[in-house]
Amino acid sequence: MIVKFNNVRLLVKDYRKCFNFYTEKLGFEAAFDVGECYASFKVIDGIEGLALFTSDYFAPIVGNSDKTQPTDCREKSLVSFEVNNVDGTYQDLLAKGVTFVNEPIDMPSWGMRVVHLRDPEENLIEFYTPLKTD
Repeated sequence: MIVKFNNVRLLVKDYRKCFNFYTEKLGFEAAFDVGECYASFKVIDGIEGLALFTSDYFAPIVGNSDKTQPTDCREKSLVSFEVNNVDGTYQDLLAKGVTFVNEPIDMPSWGMRVVHLRDPEENLIEFYTPLKTD
């Protein structure tokens, strides 16, 4: 039985580049930054929920150190964050040099306004704001 959700952990090749992206560009506060292999971030109210782990250190544990990370394929995951104002977040991050996949768009069937970007290792990130309902 699950006792508690810990985090979503992204397995990355260039740990420092990704760490810098999440702290400097997205403004996440690091709860831990262990050398060049592991970091976790406070995502809301001081609670951790997102982590980075160097994939070359993790691969032997699951028996696939002889394999490479996939490239040029569709996403199998997405990390999604609710924000107060997706358009404001979009503008703030553009000013920090963040490149987006799309511009903010209403998705009525999803009940939200969304925008998407990729981190330095092509992990897909979504920021959204719920659409106001009448």
